[in-house]
Amino acid sequence: MTTGPGILSHPDFRRLWIADLLSQLGSRLGMMAAPLLAVLTLNASTLQVSLLRTCETAAWLLLGLFAGAWVDRVRCLPVLIAADVGRAVLFGSIPVAAWFGVLTLTQLYVVLAAAGVLTVLFDVAHSSYPPRLLATEQLLPGNAKLAANHSVAAVVGAGAGGFLVQWLSAAVTLGLNAVGFLWSALWLRSIRTPEPRPAPADRPNLRREIGEGLRYVFRHPLLRPIALNQTTTMLFQAAGSAVMIVFLVREIHLSPSTIGLLSMIGLLGAPAASWFTERLSSWLGDARALLLASVGIGVAFTLQGLTTPGWGLAWYVGSTLLAAICIIVSYIVAISTRQRLCPPDLQGRVSATMSFVSWGAAPIGSLLGGLTATAIGLRPTLLLAGFATLLGTAWLFFSPLRTLQTIPEVSQK
Repeated sequence: MTTGPGILSHPDFRRLWIADLLSQLGSRLGMMAAPLLAVLTLNASTLQVSLLRTCETAAWLLLGLFAGAWVDRVRCLPVLIAADVGRAVLFGSIPVAAWFGVLTLTQLYVVLAAAGVLTVLFDVAHSSYPPRLLATEQLLPGNAKLAANHSVAAVVGAGAGGFLVQWLSAAVTLGLNAVGFLWSALWLRSIRTPEPRPAPADRPNLRREIGEGLRYVFRHPLLRPIALNQTTTMLFQAAGSAVMIVFLVREIHLSPSTIGLLSMIGLLGAPAASWFTERLSSWLGDARALLLASVGIGVAFTLQGLTTPGWGLAWYVGSTLLAAICIIVSYIVAISTRQRLCPPDLQGRVSATMSFVSWGAAPIGSLLGGLTATAIGLRPTLLLAGFATLLGTAWLFFSPLRTLQTIPEVSQK
């Protein structure tokens, strides 16, 4: 087994890493193309655009906890492959419908909602799979490499997504999203390390197993504040993100390619954060790094609301840069902490619980953002959402994390 910087010399982790990069690139193209398709082609209102994100993330509320209990019973790799293939089929239907002139907003909602179900299964299995593939000391460098995929995909997907929408159309760009998922599935299928089937429960009880995951998280003095902070952050981040494309197109009057270019410049902070997070965590301590990142996320999303045409675009680029850095730092430290503190037989359920309480807030936040923007306007909504995100740091500050430098290695129940 390899450790530290040499994690990519682990052949099957390398395959997982490549597959994850391709999947993330597909997802990022979709995140840029779907709202632009709704705004520019289907003439959707602000509320209708915000509902896209609601449909995409609603499955976390409906299935998130069940997915965790189920993943703890099965091998993760087949779940990852099936989810990628399913999403490829769904997104491939969009350019086909556009070609025949029958694409509607309803179809877009259905595709995003169905793909959201598969994304829940994929994400829970994906976060539970590294502990089955890697040694404990490899988890932090492994998660850093996987987080780098989020970063690279965010940068490339934002820039390429904007240009591809302007060049090929939003519907065709969503078709390329399907290609990314299919290619990812092929790489996952090439992984050779045997994944043992988890031992079956003596008396399977889905409700009891879900309850065990919930109790572990919310009775844990360190996981509980992290979960509540992530919930608050996701709620108000989703509210702002749901209306951001509408704001940039209809109030700042930017073209898709300009939106993509500016987003790409700002998101360059994400790859940098993936590279230095391990060093930052060693220098400050992972608890302090997590607290600092949370403050940075709130400040960044508040500053986005100051964006104006001309030189005022610097607010958007600068705030996106800060947000990208802090989100990646927070993601790497939080997921590595959860994996270290969680017993192996609870990995899926605890992962699903953490994802449920954070991503489950996303559809509510998206709907809240659309309703608020309809009532008070786009810019006030962005400012309000950013300030509320900043207040979410209180969950970490008024917890044992504030007095720690390094999060303990052993589980605390």
